[in-house]
Parts: sequence; structure tokens; C-alpha cells
Amino acid sequence: MSLAKPWRDLDRSTVGSAPSRYALYELGDADGDTVGFGTGVLRDELKEALAYGDAAKVRWELADSPEHAERLLADHTEG
Repeated sequence: MSLAKPWRDLDRSTVGSAPSRYALYELGDADGDTVGFGTGVLRDELKEALAYGDAAKVRWELADSPEHAERLLADHTEG
């Protein structure tokens, strides 16, 4: 299940403005179709996705801890 957040372009500006906090993030292609989910420190994860991935868009939900981010991931990928 996708996050109920608007897509943002995955570019240097978005990465630079992303908080350095734990989060669940969703990556999408240019058409807005989901290509994957991940968890971690958001800014670090997005730097890597921008450098090495093929995603064009991103959206996220902030978490209070790594465990919280993993619970969010489980909630959004069940089923």
C-alpha cells in the first residue's frame, strides 16, 4: 500500500531538504508507480537512491526510531 503523501521529484534539492531522521520512504518511477520501499536515515538513504538508483520520485513518513520505521514498513507492505 502506497503512502498517502504527495510525490516529490528525487533530485538534489529534495535530498538537501530532507530531514536527517529515521523514516519510511517510497520510491517511484517517472509515472508515479512504486518501485520500492526502504527505511533508514532519510537524507542518507535518498543520497544513495539518487546516486545509484533509477527512481524519479520519492515520498516519506518520518519515524521516531529505527524500530518505528520498520513497523511503518511492515504496515505498508503487508498484504
